[in-house]
Amino acid sequence: MFEYIRTHKRIMQGVLLVIIFPSFALFGVDSFMQSRNANQSVATVAGQAISQQEFDQALSNQLDRLKQAYGQNFDAQMLNTPEARQGILDDLIARKALAVETAKSKLTVSDQALQQSILETPGLKKPDNSFDSDRYKSLLAMQGMTPAMYEASLRQDMTLQQLVGAVQNTAISSKAVANRIALISEQEREVQSLNFHAKDFAASVKVTDDMLRVYYDKNAKQFEIPELVSAEYVVLSNDVLAEQIVVTDAEVKSHYDQNTKNYTTDEQRRASHILLNLKKDAAEADAKAVKAKAESLLAQVRKDPAQFAKLAKENSQDPGSAERGGDLDFFARGAMVKAFDETAFKLKEGEISGLVQTEYGIHIIQLTAIKPAAVKSLDDVKAQLISDIKKQKAGKAYAEAAETFTNTVYEQADSLQAVSDKLKLKIEKVSNLNRQPIPGMPTTMIANNPKFLSAIFSEDALKKKNNIEAIEIAPNTLVSGRVVEYKPASKRPFDEVKAVIQSKVLESEALALAKKSGEAKLQALKSADNANGFSDVKVVSRLKKADLSSEALLALVKADVQKLPTYVGVDVPGVGYDVYRISKVSVGTPDPVRRAGEAQQLENSASQQDVYSYIEALKKKSKVEINKAALNSKANTNAP
Repeated sequence: MFEYIRTHKRIMQGVLLVIIFPSFALFGVDSFMQSRNANQSVATVAGQAISQQEFDQALSNQLDRLKQAYGQNFDAQMLNTPEARQGILDDLIARKALAVETAKSKLTVSDQALQQSILETPGLKKPDNSFDSDRYKSLLAMQGMTPAMYEASLRQDMTLQQLVGAVQNTAISSKAVANRIALISEQEREVQSLNFHAKDFAASVKVTDDMLRVYYDKNAKQFEIPELVSAEYVVLSNDVLAEQIVVTDAEVKSHYDQNTKNYTTDEQRRASHILLNLKKDAAEADAKAVKAKAESLLAQVRKDPAQFAKLAKENSQDPGSAERGGDLDFFARGAMVKAFDETAFKLKEGEISGLVQTEYGIHIIQLTAIKPAAVKSLDDVKAQLISDIKKQKAGKAYAEAAETFTNTVYEQADSLQAVSDKLKLKIEKVSNLNRQPIPGMPTTMIANNPKFLSAIFSEDALKKKNNIEAIEIAPNTLVSGRVVEYKPASKRPFDEVKAVIQSKVLESEALALAKKSGEAKLQALKSADNANGFSDVKVVSRLKKADLSSEALLALVKADVQKLPTYVGVDVPGVGYDVYRISKVSVGTPDPVRRAGEAQQLENSASQQDVYSYIEALKKKSKVEINKAALNSKANTNAP
């Protein structure tokens, strides 16, 4: 019943995924693409450019999200189509149009709200429920981001949420429509079935050799043996080169000494605070009252510091920390507003500050712990250092090795042994290659890479069995191969597949007889009602499928029941033909819980439609211009 709504909802959620929610994409977002023309604009929105670099990063992030959802075997080429690229650009355009509108509307997000959002991020809590600052920084560093960079992005997302939320929360859905849908869903029909199974007609089928020959000729593709290739190949990549590199202890020590700051954790401090809100433009009387209360609280906590958490819980107006007794967890220098930060980093452990005024109000700060700066030892990071040095050296060596690889496979085209010996590459073998990639299998597999398959099945490779040219199948990854054995396409002999054809023709003819008999019975019943031979009565509805197939249920609920009894005929693929008799229609039992859920679905659909329409209006107002050449400049190449 709600297929349209659910489908529509998914479309809308696809739009909202990028637009509404904070893109806390901390897992696996390492940029595998390098933009060759980062300054080129893919589009302009209200005069503001969306650069090639922005677009490539969005494409990369989307690929990472899909890999998280479907695993590393997700085929990146699915994003490398004009439709997919346009969809990602549409999301960027929508965000840009919303950003322009938020700027015009002067919407902002306070530091306090931003901090609270970060503190509540899933996956960043320690076992004691405190915020894991080290993990936070580590996850950001994995994608080349600093806290400041991420927080700027998050602030923008939260600002956009304010604008979109204002539209989303004003949607109205029709109660009459919801009630009508509920009634249709609940309506029940009493039905009986009469089955015409193909197996019951098999004995009546006479299969001749001519029928088998006709089927064989008409369905020749079913009996084709595709052309197959067995090949050998070599791969050159940074990873392959890295495995060949030996790193000395002296190199590791030198790299460690030169990059010590990368293994250093700055001093962090943990504090609790009591905040009394006070606006900058507050009336003098209000300011005096707040200050007086703050001084009273300060006197109490200094007299009995053990009461700090209790007093913070009862009096602090910071919703993010009050419930935790004012605890703000560990933070590094510069994470808090200036006055707060300077005070916290002057206090001694256990010390309580005086009154500290910021743009949020008046704070009383208690320093509860100090985590001194620490440097990881060489032994702790040695394995990672060796890996990093190998990658660096491999990266530098790749260009020269790639030139050698390309020249050698071309100049000594009758064998891969020469390039294998020169670059210490292993010759691999693969059998039963098909000209077309296997749908659903990753193109990163050599045996399923379209560029490799196209080259290995080229006329030159098949006839002369020469090396194919060096092909880049991924960034910094070259492959070449040669045909070892080729089997052209062929067709299985008739006698070999005769038994299979016999079975298929028999099934097809029996199904045709079952349907013919069923349709004849249906016409007779429409002329004269007769319940003889039908099964026991079943009650079905859109909510009660019983043991019916989807096709049968759809036919039954769509049937015209103005005059009863009425009859419906349904094809059952591979089984036969069923005739159904509908004898009674009644109103089902209302389910308040389900009705409320359906009404909520309608309301959600309406709100998503409103948001979509609003965004489309903003895009139109923003006078969007798209550079089609830049948008599809990398389409149909190896990497998305």
